[in-house]
Amino acid sequence: MPVRVDLNISLDGVAMPADPSPENPMGEDWGRLVADYMATRTFRERVFGDTSGAGTTGVDDRYAAAYFEGIGAEVMGAGMFGLHAFPDDPEWRGWWGEEPPFRVPVFVLTHRERPEIAFANGTRFTFVCESITDAVTRASAAAGDADVRIGGGVGVVRAALEADLVDHLHVAIRPVILGRGTRLWDDLRDLDRRYTVTTEVAESGVVHVTFSR
Repeated sequence: MPVRVDLNISLDGVAMPADPSPENPMGEDWGRLVADYMATRTFRERVFGDTSGAGTTGVDDRYAAAYFEGIGAEVMGAGMFGLHAFPDDPEWRGWWGEEPPFRVPVFVLTHRERPEIAFANGTRFTFVCESITDAVTRASAAAGDADVRIGGGVGVVRAALEADLVDHLHVAIRPVILGRGTRLWDDLRDLDRRYTVTTEVAESGVVHVTFSR
């Protein structure tokens, strides 16, 4: 089944802002990058557990809802799990809390084996010391007839794009210029030639660009 990626990036292609810290583990500009995504009704409900119905319901929300639909397994890096925050604590269960929003098997790429962590809502983190190709193969087997999502971070996504593993790439380009950080597109020359590319502009001004096989 298809392997999917969804990312928020800036006009200058930054997907991971600079200067992460304990107070701002995703970088101090992360909020600027994802503000419109976090404002959607879907994000507020799925990630924050807000069932009040608050949040935007336009184009951005449609893409936010699609992010969670049809996923049978996920692949992510150790940073997205939050492993770097407490690398030596065997009791650390990630920074997603006791209700991670994934609800599917998640394969976390790492250089150190750790016991599997399972949650009541169906999320199960399995830590794998292998290549992105092998991890995607394992995730595809776990997903059955559903899709596999490569959640991030940007280094994992870039590795998957370089290995030509991605069938569907959606980037939400927020009209801000960060100037620093890790860019998605560097050295991915002619990536667009592998895909059919479509665009849609949301009410927020975010440009949603989709690359599909």
